[in-house]
Parts: sequence; structure tokens; C-alpha cells
Amino acid sequence: MPQNITLGYKQLMKAAAAEVDEVTAQEALAMKGDDVVIVDIRDIRELERDGRIPGSYHAPRGMLEFWVDPESPYYKAVFAKGKTLILYCQADWRGLLSAAALTDMGVENVLHLKGGLGAWREAGGPIATRPPKKVG
Repeated sequence: MPQNITLGYKQLMKAAAAEVDEVTAQEALAMKGDDVVIVDIRDIRELERDGRIPGSYHAPRGMLEFWVDPESPYYKAVFAKGKTLILYCQADWRGLLSAAALTDMGVENVLHLKGGLGAWREAGGPIATRPPKKVG
């Protein structure tokens, strides 16, 4: 029997959309610069299979909050204050929920790439391949 939940993914998505600012792929293409970090939150297998936005920083969804928090032993300096973060996934859901999580943490200048990598590709944005993982 399915578990009864009090807050489903549709409600989470609706709440996230109400609090997170979005950018289109065209807007994101125009925003490249030293003060902008495009963050790919997809699984490593997706990067290998589908490529990624060139220059994007890979921060797996499961580690994102730990990598952003300066008090965490896993903190990554790429998330330093003052940068605009554009989060994306394959389509929308994970990127939107990730942007909402960072916004809830108090991170400033967080944006969600509407439509994710699919929208980026449709807008003619370049795609980089990720070299296959070395074995051995």
C-alpha cells in the first residue's frame, strides 16, 4: 500500500516556483561571466550520456547543500558569496527544487534555468561532452 504523504512533489514544485527566480536559456547564454556560475545538479551518468553546458560546475543534487554551506566540511569555494548561481537539471524539477533549497538557506542571487539542459540545447547553446570515467 502506498505511503500517505502530507506534501507531494506537485505542492513542492508550486511552492518552489513561487519563491525562485528563473532565467530562460537565451538569458543564461547572455549572462556568462566571472560573476556567474552555472551549476549542473544532475547525476554523473547524465553528464556522461547527455553532455553538459560548457564551463558548468557539477554539484550533484545529493551534495549541493553541503557544498554551499561554508560551515560544512564539504564546502566548495566556487559557491562564494557575490556570485550569481544558475542551477539546472535535465528538464526542470530538480533544478527548481535545488534553487529553492539554496534560497531557503539564505543564498543570494540564485536562479533556475527554466527547461534545463533541454531548453539550453533548443536555444542553440553549446554542449560539452564529459570524458568517460577512467577505470583502474
